[in-house]
Amino acid sequence: MASYNAAPLQKLIEQFEKLPGIGAKTAQRLAYFVLNMPKTEAEDFAKSIIEAKEKIRHCNICCNFTDRDNCPVCMSHTRDHSVICVVESPRDAMAMEATKEYRGTYHVLHGAISPLNGIGPDNLKIKELLNRLNNQDVQEVIMATNPTVEGEATAMYLTRLLKPLGIKVTRLAYGIPVGGDLEYADEVTLARALEGRTDL
Repeated sequence: MASYNAAPLQKLIEQFEKLPGIGAKTAQRLAYFVLNMPKTEAEDFAKSIIEAKEKIRHCNICCNFTDRDNCPVCMSHTRDHSVICVVESPRDAMAMEATKEYRGTYHVLHGAISPLNGIGPDNLKIKELLNRLNNQDVQEVIMATNPTVEGEATAMYLTRLLKPLGIKVTRLAYGIPVGGDLEYADEVTLARALEGRTDL
């Protein structure tokens, strides 16, 4: 069946549909929005995508996204370099930074162990983490992988690797979200909340 849209517009819609969380209707809305932009704005938008693809790379130390050899967190003298928070993605590091509570450094794995998806330890930035532990005076590694089957498997795998090195390994506590109701929490979340309870 032939498309109702002109070919370039249809191609633009299809590109937007490839983005995570973007369905057909939203892709169409975004494509029409771009078409209605002034030409200079549309060019700036396209240039931003190309510039990000060309200039963004992995930090030599923590593997987070940066436009330099090392990211600002790794270069900072005010951060606690004896503590590393291991996260699955750069977005997770950004979420931790948003709390303004964490003063250590990060290590971004760029994924989680998932045999069903063909992702093993060699596909993650684990070697880079081990290199850091050999070359830095690290006292604690915080596992902040997601509370999913893959995230838990990754945390357990890393814990088994790190414990023999004599480094303290901790896991983020999980449980009832602030403002949440107990009656709506699932059994696993409640069990985690009980395990992670603290003194008052």
